[in-house]
Amino acid sequence: MKLLFSQLTYFFNQSRERNIRALLKFLGLLTALVALYSVLFHFIMLREGQEYSWLTGVYWTLTVMSTLGFGDITFHTDLGRLFSIVVLLSGMILLLIMLPFMFIQFFYAPWLEAQARAGTPRRLPEGIRDHVILTSLDPFTMHLVDRLVKHQYKYAILVADLQQAMEISEQKYQAVVGNPGDPETYRNLQVDRAAMVLASSGDMLNTNIATTIREVSQHVPVVATADSAHSVDILQLAGATHVFQFMKLLGEALARKTVGIKVRNNVIGAMESLLISETPVMGTSLAGKKLVDSRIREITGLNVLGLWEEGRYIVAHPDARLDDKKILLLAGSESQLTCYDEQFGIRPVLRGPVLIIGGGRVGKAVAETLERHCIAHRIIERSQRLAGEDDHFVLGNAADIDTLNRAGLKDAPSIIITTHDDHTNIYLTIYCRKLRPDIQIISRANNEHNVHKLHAVGADQVMSYTSLAVGMIFNLLKPHDLQILAEGLNLFKQAVSSKFVGKPLADWPVRAMTGCNLVAVESGTEMDINPKPTYRFAPGDKLFLVGSDEAQRRYLEKYPA
Repeated sequence: MKLLFSQLTYFFNQSRERNIRALLKFLGLLTALVALYSVLFHFIMLREGQEYSWLTGVYWTLTVMSTLGFGDITFHTDLGRLFSIVVLLSGMILLLIMLPFMFIQFFYAPWLEAQARAGTPRRLPEGIRDHVILTSLDPFTMHLVDRLVKHQYKYAILVADLQQAMEISEQKYQAVVGNPGDPETYRNLQVDRAAMVLASSGDMLNTNIATTIREVSQHVPVVATADSAHSVDILQLAGATHVFQFMKLLGEALARKTVGIKVRNNVIGAMESLLISETPVMGTSLAGKKLVDSRIREITGLNVLGLWEEGRYIVAHPDARLDDKKILLLAGSESQLTCYDEQFGIRPVLRGPVLIIGGGRVGKAVAETLERHCIAHRIIERSQRLAGEDDHFVLGNAADIDTLNRAGLKDAPSIIITTHDDHTNIYLTIYCRKLRPDIQIISRANNEHNVHKLHAVGADQVMSYTSLAVGMIFNLLKPHDLQILAEGLNLFKQAVSSKFVGKPLADWPVRAMTGCNLVAVESGTEMDINPKPTYRFAPGDKLFLVGSDEAQRRYLEKYPA
């Protein structure tokens, strides 16, 4: 009933009354013309000596005007045939052209628009709060929406075009129609009570969005993406709280995974003084050992949470063998990570340059990071425009063996594949692995579904643009309670269950029961990182745990605060 009422009110509101009157006039003209033709038909037939009823006259007029022309009633004189031609031509214009146009213009189109408006609102409910407002829908924000829904955040996608909003709504996303440059739009979105606004369109539109929002709310966090480095300051001046160049961040993250970087640890999450880091086994003295024989905990005090193997997270087991394909996930303090770097993070001697395939934004960010660490590199780029005159560039196709050899494939310790096309990345991973079975291959993935494929065809490490961006955005929502470390792996904070107050940690096999690792305990103002088995839990203790989405769900079900 509500939908029907909204459509009826759309038809008969004041703005549409002129259209309805025009339609009625047209229908009146059409009716009068049919009546006139029926009368003329009757008299012309009488002149020819034929007599038909008045109803037959209406029947003949409609069949001729609609071009059906059954041929059961015909004129025999030139006057009659001329009259038939006039009726036929006027019918073609009025019934076959103008009537459909009038119907679509004044009935069908308004009905569709009323239906679209009913399905895609222009405002959010007054009582909504702590919701996330998105200004575009793409693979990155689709993935973010999935994460928001999983953690029970409300959201709305602002769409300027009604037709696009309808298409988004058909995909079961919450779309709201509005002009992104109109302050009233954000009032309708209840922006003053929102948890965050994500402006992820182009730099200029993002600037307009941030400026417009600040006319309505001064305190709501506005997170903006930037394509150009020059846009970062402008977006901040416009009112953006955080500005991210995700392409540059992805390039830096890819570069940090090369075997030539001296600082082995890559911090991927932090809560207060607790740090979560990942570090590759490749190039260290740990390669070939079992985890129990590595003595990492004994030497550094770090807690080995698990291992990444071909993109899959595996909970640490004492008998797990460490090889060049594996990446350790560690938890500890800054001093403990420094100790690890000193003991195991030895920088290998590189014979040749690191090869970077792709000279776009990501590839250049990789090169800049390697340059800061004084690591030789070559960028293979097929476009003269992107390559320029820089000595680091090698112009050519990376799928060509001669180009790779000119770049230094024979002695290269690593290849970093940064193109924006996953099909190309998969192809080049297979090709480079065949040419150099021993080389480290690091690849970018644009689609989350291709991470496993890239590992399967030979990539040692893969970074997903989507996961990187979603993790950083989502971590801004609950920085003190929950952080996404990687796709499907979380660091979360929870009050200790009353079941274990007064009991030692040794009596609580939390990892065996839930799959989560207890990495720290906060008691008052003190934090105990990687507590000993003898630690006894006190009322009010806050626990810091690491686990997969499923492990976190099991923990919260078994041990609620």
